[in-house]
Amino acid sequence: MRDATLTFLGAAGTVTGSKFLVQTDGHRVLVDAGLFQGLRKLRRRNWEPFPVTPSSIEGAVLTHAHLDHCGYLPALVRQGFEGPVVCTEGTADLAAIVLKDSAHLQEEDARYATEKGFSKHTRPRPLYTTKDVARALPMLQPVELGRTVELCPGVSVTLQTAGHILGSASAVLDVAGHRVTFSGDLGRPDHPLLQPPPPPPASETIVVESTYGNRDHLEGEIDLLADVVTRTIERGGTVLIPAFAVDRTEVVLIALDRLMDAGRIPQVPVHVDSPMALRALGVYRKALAAGNPELRPDLEPGVLDPRDVREAHTSQESIALNQPGNPCIIVSASGMATGGRVVHHLRHLLPDRRSSVVLVGFQAAGTRGRDLVDGATQVKMHGRYVPVRAEIAKIDGFSVHADADEILAWLASTPSPPKVLYVVHGEPESSAALAARVRSELGWLAVVPRDGERVRLG
Repeated sequence: MRDATLTFLGAAGTVTGSKFLVQTDGHRVLVDAGLFQGLRKLRRRNWEPFPVTPSSIEGAVLTHAHLDHCGYLPALVRQGFEGPVVCTEGTADLAAIVLKDSAHLQEEDARYATEKGFSKHTRPRPLYTTKDVARALPMLQPVELGRTVELCPGVSVTLQTAGHILGSASAVLDVAGHRVTFSGDLGRPDHPLLQPPPPPPASETIVVESTYGNRDHLEGEIDLLADVVTRTIERGGTVLIPAFAVDRTEVVLIALDRLMDAGRIPQVPVHVDSPMALRALGVYRKALAAGNPELRPDLEPGVLDPRDVREAHTSQESIALNQPGNPCIIVSASGMATGGRVVHHLRHLLPDRRSSVVLVGFQAAGTRGRDLVDGATQVKMHGRYVPVRAEIAKIDGFSVHADADEILAWLASTPSPPKVLYVVHGEPESSAALAARVRSELGWLAVVPRDGERVRLG
């Protein structure tokens, strides 16, 4: 066997910025190209030169289309990376939506900051532009699940479904005689749309996510959603649900439709105010019509067309929702309230004691969503502070990340234990807790790697 190494260039000691560099015999491949999000010191890392010359990377793999796994790709291309990028068809379809939206928002934010003068930079600029995205997207090379493809001499990859979002995959790399499995983001066994992830194959090395590595999702959180929606509507307020545009919006819409059907929440309009979420919904509908094997086989045809859902496509339709006039529910992106149309809705609704903000996913440190969860009495948006008087509710049950028990069960299902398990993609206490459980319950060597650390494979 030849020597091979793995370097952790992101998602080590933090949830975001997933980037893992694999090297052997002078060849380099990258698993994921994610943006750092949350704390300012992390976001600044997006602007730093990449640790190795991007043009020296011969190929890449994307496990799925969330920004913290694919959002750095246009910046990498801007610095000289030329591809190819292996992913599933679902990831290619959704990444095109996500990356175009990311570039557009960055361009708009830079323009807005310039006009309003609240940036410390004389000429605020985006990390990358829509032109950079246009250069990156043709590099995406969709492959079927289970098919092995060569990334470069000595390195091949096989993708298997991860059940997190449509197209999400675990990446199994065979590197110069060594096998390393990257979990990507793992989904939950009871996802309402997607099949659960199968067991990981026998591997010498496993790299596993730990977003919820120190806690389990509570039962009965659908009841919490029903309660907060009902009391908000009864006091004449608006329910605002910041939701990730890809997959979380679908999960939330299904839950709201089932609650209305059961008479557990009032029948009120549900507005989806996110062009990206609406485009992603179209990808899911297409997958359902095509019988995509990632989807559960027992789904009813109309599951993605819930009642009384109103789509806000234009900016005028979005602005009108800031003062809806009657009680309603607004589902808008982004999920951590870091950008997009939801920020404008927060600016208008947070001061309103009748309204509520329901956070239905993981909130990274340094995001507005995390500030609200932690009890902030005011938050800053577009250069101004806004008081927080609305009810704030956090409901983890809608997360499409596996919790600690589910991650452990997935690991335990592998045919044979790895020589070493690396725990990544979690806040420090979360990664440490999962590693400790793996050591005590499975008896494996489990390591929480340092940011930038390089290790040998095999």
